[in-house]
Amino acid sequence: MPPVALTIAGSDPCGGAGIQIDLKTFAACDVWGQAVITALTAQNSLNVTRSLPVPSDMVSEQIEVLMEDVSPQAIKTGMLVNSDIISAVVKTVPPAIPLVIDPVMLATSGFCLTHADALTVFIEELIPRATLVTPNLFEAEVLTGYTDLCKQDDIRDAANLILGMGARAVVIKGGHGTGSESVDMAVTHDEEVYLSAPRAPYDVHGSGCCFSAAATAFLASGYSIYDACNQAKQVVTLGIQRAIKTPLGRYIVNPCRFSDADSSL
Repeated sequence: MPPVALTIAGSDPCGGAGIQIDLKTFAACDVWGQAVITALTAQNSLNVTRSLPVPSDMVSEQIEVLMEDVSPQAIKTGMLVNSDIISAVVKTVPPAIPLVIDPVMLATSGFCLTHADALTVFIEELIPRATLVTPNLFEAEVLTGYTDLCKQDDIRDAANLILGMGARAVVIKGGHGTGSESVDMAVTHDEEVYLSAPRAPYDVHGSGCCFSAAATAFLASGYSIYDACNQAKQVVTLGIQRAIKTPLGRYIVNPCRFSDADSSL
């Protein structure tokens, strides 16, 4: 078997985010992808109109049956709609397997993807299990109570607050920031690293899912946390550069297998 990675997330029928982009990213990183679906959504590249959660016992059973056969070397979570689903994931994901948490909470269109009353369970039960948490600036604000995260010192403080919740490492993604460079801050209890790439002149659907999925894939392949994040930044940067423009005018990240030449991005 090649390395195996599992995504526990919602379905995006347009193929640009969620389970669909996670599996494409796993394939681009030469990892066998598994998927546990937590929600069905009605969405396209611009809008989410409806979300239908999978019953929490079905989420648990999907994970349990997988673990009886081919256990993954790393797992990521994406859209976890409510507290019951979050608790089901906590109870059924083996603690020994590295866990990447992408706190998907709000679609760009403004549609709420996670119930507000699930935040406490998310912070108290799920984050302490995390090898890596990968919020964007908005998600970091929700998790920490900060508002208008834009200063480097505030972003660092927010990352350290999330570390204090029990995570081993945090990457606060800078894709929703400003400036010519998109800068992610990666923080552990021991060090701080910046991951930079030129900022695209267009918004890209699915880039956050792509980054967390790529980091999960490289953890499954045996990379350290920092090396996995660095490689993931290269994958998502290439995916943004090669993004697909839809008829509605939105770009969708396009994770591709990258060569040694591409890795110099």
